[in-house]
Amino acid sequence: MSHQITICLWFDNQAEEAASLYTSVFKNSRIESISRYGKEGFEHHGQAEGTAMTIAFIINGQSFTALNGGPIFKFNEAVSLQVFCDTQEEIDHYWNSLTANGGQEGQCGWLKDKFGLSWQIIPTLLSELMSDPSRAGRVTQAFLKMTKFDLEKLREA
Repeated sequence: MSHQITICLWFDNQAEEAASLYTSVFKNSRIESISRYGKEGFEHHGQAEGTAMTIAFIINGQSFTALNGGPIFKFNEAVSLQVFCDTQEEIDHYWNSLTANGGQEGQCGWLKDKFGLSWQIIPTLLSELMSDPSRAGRVTQAFLKMTKFDLEKLREA
């Protein structure tokens, strides 16, 4: 395959703001390009001339496109982005950054950012703990009580 798969995220009119937030939260991230709506097609897209149409950006080597497509489609939990973290500091950073300014905490490491996109902030240690039959039940009981994952409590379980 000569091209990698790129994720396209549909926004009403916040694509540029979202791409800026995401590239500021994650290291090794950048905005690659922005294309803007012209006068043509206004009757179809309803976006003002000069509004960002698509923003190509990269987060840690993964390509994304943010599209200002209007209010037709909304994000839901059927699709989420998973962020695997080695330390509590990483978990805290991503959790706090993505729930800031209107994001919503969910259960078991799930959250929604202020744009409604679902994220899972997951400790890499979790798969090791869950693959140990003698600990999996206790670990499950521990994390079902959590919103943001607490590595110390998972290790204690």
